This record gives sequence, C-alpha cells and structure tokens, in this order.
Amino acid sequence: MKTNSDRRRMSPLDSGALYTFIDTAYLRGRTVADLARQLCDGGSDLIQLRAKDAPADEVCRMAEAILPVTDKAGVGLVINDYLDVALRVGASFCHLGQEDFFGAGHARMADLLPAGSRIRIGLSSHAPIQAQRAIQAGAAYLGAGPIFATQTKPEAQPVTLDYVRWAAENVSIPWFAIGGINLDNLEAVLAAGARRICVVSAILNAPDTVKACQAFKVRLSSAAS
Repeated sequence: MKTNSDRRRMSPLDSGALYTFIDTAYLRGRTVADLARQLCDGGSDLIQLRAKDAPADEVCRMAEAILPVTDKAGVGLVINDYLDVALRVGASFCHLGQEDFFGAGHARMADLLPAGSRIRIGLSSHAPIQAQRAIQAGAAYLGAGPIFATQTKPEAQPVTLDYVRWAAENVSIPWFAIGGINLDNLEAVLAAGARRICVVSAILNAPDTVKACQAFKVRLSSAAS
C-alpha cells in the first residue's frame, strides 16, 4: 500500500482507485474531521464532501475542518455541488451533476473557473452520450452510474453493468463506477472493466470504517495487478 509521502507526489487521479464520501446523511454522530481521518487511514484516494441542502457557509466550515486531514494524508478533497466553496477553501476538486453544469447553461469547464485556478471539476454521467459530452467539455473525471439501485439516490434508475463495459472500452479520462457497489457485487463491477470505484453506504454504514476501506482497496489492488 502506498505511503502518504508517495501519495503526495502524485495526483489522486493518476492512480487513485477508491473514491469515498463524507455524506452528512451518514455521519451517525461522527464529526467530519474524525470520519475524514478514518477514510484516509483506510486508504481512500479521494474523499467527497456531500452535504445536500446545507447552506454554503456550513459546507465551507466542514470543508475547512476536513482539508487539513486530507492534505496531511495526500488525499484529494472533492466538494460536491459548491464550486464557490471549493475555490474558497482551496480544495483540489469539485463534483457537479449534469443538471448543475449543462442544465445551468455551461459548455466548458474553463468558463466556470477564474484565471489561474487549478481546481478540477468532475461530472456525473448516466449514459454514453452524457459521458461524451462531459469529456468534450473538459471534465477531469467522470462518475459513471448508478450501476445498481442505491438508497443514496433511490429515485435514480440503475444503468447496469452495460455502462461499465461501455466506459471501459470508450472513456480515456479517469472514471469511477458508482451506485450500490459493495463487497458482494464488486467482482462483477471489476469483471466488467472498472478499475476505479466510488463507495458510499457500504463504507459509511460499516461497523469499522477503516477496515471497510481496506477491504475495498485490497480487492481493487488485486484487480489492477
């Protein structure tokens, strides 16, 4: 397993495989900083802060508590939805949905960023046409899913492993399979061609966050070798 000094020498997108979440719906009494430490200790490569419906100032305070932890571990911090917060706190990444980017009338990532900004924006995608459009717009990475039904977004229709197979054949930028992935179905996701995954509830609801991350990371490492 890579050391923290190894991680700091490379971008989390260069070789990162495990993308985890600090989702305020799953805190269960934990502070965001404590959860960040557990996710980092378990081997997360990127961690997204997702605080649906929270005001920007609250998201900013949470990000400021998390960032020293992720910086020390060499883990990339992703801010979901709030690009202004990501810019304000100096996060490495922001993640947007299709509706937040294309639905808001944007066409190029560069149009959203101030001159000289190094922040990178990832986009969700649910179909090949969305992935192709996101790549053309300059997305740094794609989230591809939801692969399976998920309680995190119960209204979302699963795109199935067919989308994983398509992405493995056609997407050249980093992409992460997401949606309902757990240790029971991970082998099928890997067999379909994914080498990077996002995991939410299977880690955040586990009795031991560190061990849950480690279990995913071991399986991902085996698939990559």
